[in-house]
Amino acid sequence: MELRQLQYFVKVASKEHVTQAAEELHVAQSAVSRQIHQLEKELGVELFKQKGRNLQLTAVGQLFCSRIETVLKDLERAVAEVHEFLDPEQGEIRLGFPHSLGVHLLPVIIAEFKKRYPNVKFRFKQGMFTTLIRDVIAADVDLAFISPLPEQHDQVEGNVVLTEELYAILPPSHPLAGESQIALNQLKEDKFILFSKGYSLRPIVLHACLEAGFTPKIAFEGEETDTIRGLVAAGMGVSLLPEMALFQTGSLEPAKVKIHTPKVTRTIGLIYRSDDKLPLVAQSFRTFLFEHFGLKTNLP
Repeated sequence: MELRQLQYFVKVASKEHVTQAAEELHVAQSAVSRQIHQLEKELGVELFKQKGRNLQLTAVGQLFCSRIETVLKDLERAVAEVHEFLDPEQGEIRLGFPHSLGVHLLPVIIAEFKKRYPNVKFRFKQGMFTTLIRDVIAADVDLAFISPLPEQHDQVEGNVVLTEELYAILPPSHPLAGESQIALNQLKEDKFILFSKGYSLRPIVLHACLEAGFTPKIAFEGEETDTIRGLVAAGMGVSLLPEMALFQTGSLEPAKVKIHTPKVTRTIGLIYRSDDKLPLVAQSFRTFLFEHFGLKTNLP
């Protein structure tokens, strides 16, 4: 069974006429008839029946045609994706990221990149630390922002692109809300609102509290920065969040206070599969990101 036979078959099914199909295909009518006959012989069924001057699909022909149309569309899509893979200014970039980057950093980066490559499309996927690594390994995404950068992973590699400070966030009525900076142990009697287990910010906050000499009293756990920020603003507890997650989005916002002891930071990395070549458009985006964050590195 040849691709040409299938293309001729679908065209005849669409036009219900061999002559018209041959004209659109720019081939001789006899060539189309011969290919259809060979296809029917190979399948062992009649795909068409005569109806006046036209041809009509048989029942089995209709079944076969619906399947083949899907196959040919998938093939066209695959060919287009190959061309996009080889074109650094076209195609689609599949990007994974943690929720906290979606508030401000990611929109700014994408808008800047689109000025340079307006025809590039993006497909986004949010996830936690472990799911982002899994998505990269499974090739569900090409690149992923992640915090922290995985250490010595067999299947992914990457680079730290940014280190950012974490701030204490407090209810507006908190006694320390008006301070410019505090020591973390000044919050040891407060109830904390933390990310749920599996989120990378949780161990960062827990470790910082232990370094400050106390174990935080956990009142609530959440899965999104907006939830944690809202609960703090409502007076339900205190927390620590990176600055990029603290851009105002509503009328009820927590107070933001710098922590001087200990200094609490997180690193953000960009990861990709270590054993696979990125599409050129994704390579272009990775190069852009390194330039954006002022990194100098040898890229594969």
